[in-house]
Amino acid sequence: MKRPEGRQYGWHGGKMKERDQRIDELLELLWMMGEEGLNDLKEFLKRAEDKEAEALMAEMIEEGLITTDKDKIRFKNKGEKKAEQIIRRHRLAERLFSDLFAFEAKQAHADACTFEHILSPEVTDSVCAFLGHPPICPDGKPIPRGECCKKFQVEIKPLVQPLTNLRPGKEGRIVFITPKHHARLDKLSSLGIVPGSIVRVHQKKPSFVLEIDETELALDEDIAKEIYVKEV
Repeated sequence: MKRPEGRQYGWHGGKMKERDQRIDELLELLWMMGEEGLNDLKEFLKRAEDKEAEALMAEMIEEGLITTDKDKIRFKNKGEKKAEQIIRRHRLAERLFSDLFAFEAKQAHADACTFEHILSPEVTDSVCAFLGHPPICPDGKPIPRGECCKKFQVEIKPLVQPLTNLRPGKEGRIVFITPKHHARLDKLSSLGIVPGSIVRVHQKKPSFVLEIDETELALDEDIAKEIYVKEV
């Protein structure tokens, strides 16, 4: 993401070399274009917010991060892994600012552009665990999984957690829903179970029952596990 003017962040004594940060931003752009199914070189250069993008690309090719073939640009394995980590840090930072501090989307995005350059792998995994290993960012884009997600060993109580983790009588604000089937999301929406809604766990056994807007609803436990909330 484009960095704030006059500021440099990263790993070299608390600061990132400007050239390294600019390369990170180009890798991030290529990743996001890939999510759109695009790898056109001209489109990449058009979207790049760096007048020296072509010169930096030559360095990226030399470092084994990317490769170009006529009018196409693609990741090499090393570059793809690096881009994945940048995207992971950015989208987790967006989730943190949105969920914990209730920042507006624009502000969360701007601050995430800074944090994506300064979070260490250890801190990134801690943030991920604290947020309950969220699968998507506030914009609904996927957050690349990390080793902490595979292990899913949460050592601290996560800020955002499955609805099934709430005790009866507790309330939670829905943060995101990860249904296995799209039709299930439509059904939940028709019941008012959407991000931002406040729900209260009425009972968990013998069936899972929640309250929303003074209405009681019975849900399959598997569906309740797909609803992630922040306790209020």
